[in-house]
Amino acid sequence: MFETALRECLTFDDVMLLPAYSEVLPADVDVTSRLTRKITLNTPLLSAAMDSVTESRMAIAMARQGGLGIIHKNLPPQLQASEVDRVKRAESGIITDPVTCNPSQSLREALSVMEQHNISGVPVVEGTTPVGILTHRDIRFEKNLDQPISALMTTKLVTVPPGVAAEDARELLHKHRIEKLLVVEGGKLVGLITIKDLMQAERNPL
Repeated sequence: MFETALRECLTFDDVMLLPAYSEVLPADVDVTSRLTRKITLNTPLLSAAMDSVTESRMAIAMARQGGLGIIHKNLPPQLQASEVDRVKRAESGIITDPVTCNPSQSLREALSVMEQHNISGVPVVEGTTPVGILTHRDIRFEKNLDQPISALMTTKLVTVPPGVAAEDARELLHKHRIEKLLVVEGGKLVGLITIKDLMQAERNPL
């Protein structure tokens, strides 16, 4: 038989911590925690490895707050790797080792790459040398999906060296009215800066 009498129950909103004197100042508090021998968290928070909780968006948000998101396993291996890849590339305003295409690839192939990685543009390289960039602005209203990227890409590139200051990058993006900067060192593409990532980094500093 079930109990019919109502008992007193409490929720989190019903409970308060009474303020008390402490010798510890907020500036002296360190919540850094060691998750494993090699992984240290600035914020001791993990998001659950559940398909209703953690995929790339949650993992990125957790990382930007100093925590860690664990991608769930209810995905095919290829999609799991893709989710992890998105998290790895979402770093403090700069995308390291960006996804690229080569000039001989077709627009159809480039669109497939952009859709797969959920990106709006892709640097075009020959080997490791940047020769262009393909963005939605270049391909808007294009119907011939079999033409080569080289016929559509922007070849007048605006580049910056590694370690460029965020303010300098922002000024270049504004000056040239573009949304992406190629990070080039020794003629080799080493990264990509986007206005979207800069804004996210400002809102969520590491």
